[in-house]
Amino acid sequence: MDTSFAEAECVKQVLEGNEDAFTAIVEHFQIPVYNLCYRMLGTPQEAEDAAQESFIRAYRYIRRYDSSRPFATWLLSIAAHYCIDQQRKRHLLSVDLDEIMEFGIMDDSPDPEKVVTTGEQNELIQKNLAALPVKDRMVLILKYWYDFSEDEISDALEITKSAVKSRLHRARQHMAEQWNSEENDISRKEGRQHEPQAI
Repeated sequence: MDTSFAEAECVKQVLEGNEDAFTAIVEHFQIPVYNLCYRMLGTPQEAEDAAQESFIRAYRYIRRYDSSRPFATWLLSIAAHYCIDQQRKRHLLSVDLDEIMEFGIMDDSPDPEKVVTTGEQNELIQKNLAALPVKDRMVLILKYWYDFSEDEISDALEITKSAVKSRLHRARQHMAEQWNSEENDISRKEGRQHEPQAI
């Protein structure tokens, strides 16, 4: 996202009743907001609807925005909460934070965020993201796609920093295991394709 964008000035104008200023905000942030919603919900139509609703909520509650925080963090937090709500309605998921245990950091697992997200690899990552519990998925997305700090994730999702670390570790582990499994399957298939044929 373009850090030169005059967020503070646009927000000030919106608060003064200038709707064009909010249009500028939408135009500037529509791609990152849409992408976050797509990563969470998995289909373009749902992502479009969720992004639109996120901007509606941002406009409705903009007077609650704390100017000491980056506007992007506040806006993406709104989108994150909306997507989590949609996931809960869809799957009737519930998460008991008291049951989450602290994990150590895995040093030997591949970093899924470094995978080039194009073509089939992107589809594989999206499929593996969809298999994660909803808040684990959101923690991973905010960390690796939006470069949120653990403190920012804790604030955005209203969970403890310990829970952020736990969910992040668990999500990373899942993505790494799934990626290795898929890679092994591909290797086995390629190996069979290159086996000498019996004459």
